[in-house]
Amino acid sequence: MGRLDGKVIIVTGAGAGFGRGIVEKITKEGAKVLAVDIHQGNVEATAKAAAQGTCVAHTNDVTLESSWRDILDACLQNFEKVDVVVNCAGVVHIAAPSHEVPEDQFDLMFKVNVKPLYLSTKVIVPYWKEKKFQGSFINMSSVSEPRPRPNVVWYASSKGAVTVATRGLAAEYAADGIRYNCIRPAVGETAMLARVVGGTDSPDARKKILGTIPLGRVCMPEDVANMVTFLASDEASYCTGAAYDVDGGRGVS
Repeated sequence: MGRLDGKVIIVTGAGAGFGRGIVEKITKEGAKVLAVDIHQGNVEATAKAAAQGTCVAHTNDVTLESSWRDILDACLQNFEKVDVVVNCAGVVHIAAPSHEVPEDQFDLMFKVNVKPLYLSTKVIVPYWKEKKFQGSFINMSSVSEPRPRPNVVWYASSKGAVTVATRGLAAEYAADGIRYNCIRPAVGETAMLARVVGGTDSPDARKKILGTIPLGRVCMPEDVANMVTFLASDEASYCTGAAYDVDGGRGVS
């Protein structure tokens, strides 16, 4: 028996990094997953890596309302319901002095990191309310929100919006039994790491980052996936409006 037997979960940003790690973990725990990513080849690879017969790949752009309506329809067609939405899609600008970050990178971060919370709420919440279903959102924030660092300020700002929206929505929809929580990881072993350190991943750059993390390593996809598993399970039925740090102690260093 898995901890997520019978659960149907939408995971965005599922084509790589934390998203792929989440899909691999939660399918092993018994969940059925609609894995969503804008890159078709990547999300199809994720579906193949998942436990057999548990995951359907879906290519779409989570910054569009029409895409979210397609996502809901695809999930219902394949699995007949939705229990949990994991908003994991995210981008980061290349670390640089804040006055030098290009405007298009700034706009993209808020479009990808924040707007899907609005759109998923707009599309999924009415479905849950109509069905009188007590669903759950798990949003991806970042430890850079409570502990912002120079040169990644605008990324931290977008993640601050994620945490604030998560808490506010949790308060707004608690009476409907709809829960919102978010996770605040430290810098992860993903393709985003190079951008966080200025564009090039190197031993020296990693050493500098690891010096800020008491446990002495970066966040792995399985670290985040373990927290998602808890929050998606019935064990977390009394948890809402919370931000869970998965950061190796970065938030207290």
